Parts: sequence; structure tokens; C-alpha cells
Amino acid sequence: MRSLLVISLMLVLGACTRMSADFHLDNAYRQYAAGDCAAVALELSQAQRQIRSRPYLQPEISLLRGQCLEREHFFVDAQQTYQFIVSHYPQTEYAYRAKARLSTLEQLGQLRDAEPAKVSRAL
Repeated sequence: MRSLLVISLMLVLGACTRMSADFHLDNAYRQYAAGDCAAVALELSQAQRQIRSRPYLQPEISLLRGQCLEREHFFVDAQQTYQFIVSHYPQTEYAYRAKARLSTLEQLGQLRDAEPAKVSRAL
């Protein structure tokens, strides 16, 4: 009886986590359509906290984050986000879409060659 209770509790908690992540991701898409990238960032952060057991949602979250960065003219950050998707999730639909966004940014002249940051010593 006790093991049945524990299993039931785990299933309920798992479903709540899934619904919560989906809720935040849906809200992020609504906010993106409304043009509020600050709200998108908040919703994506909340969704990201909920997906530890569902890592397959990470490329979708990253793609939407990259699109918002583009919309706010943070092209270098968007480029890095898209490259993250392509390198870590190469076999997904989101990698294909990230490559398309990188190609578009390149055609628009918004991409820069990645240069390592230079560190100077403070005296």
C-alpha cells in the first residue's frame, strides 16, 4: 500500500512539473507575439527551471531566446545562442531553424567572427 502511495505521488508531481513547464513556454510564445521580450526572458527562465527531467525542450527554449535577442538587436548574443543549439542538438528541428537564422544574420551583415575576450591585468 505504501509503495502505491509513493508511486502515485511521484506521478502527480511529475505531471505538475510538465504542466508548469508547458505553461511557461506557452506564455513565452504569447509574450513574444506581443513583442515583450523582457516577459519572454522571465517565462523562459521559469520554464528552464522545470525541464531538468525533460532536456529535449532546451533547444526550443534556446531558439525562442535567440529570436528575442535578435529582436532587441543583440545579434552577437543571438549568434552564440544559435551556435549553442547547432552544436549541442544537431539532429533536431531547432538546429535546422538555428542554422537558417544564422544564415539570415550573415546575409544581413549582423554576424561577427568570434574573437576571444582580451583580459588586461589591473595594477
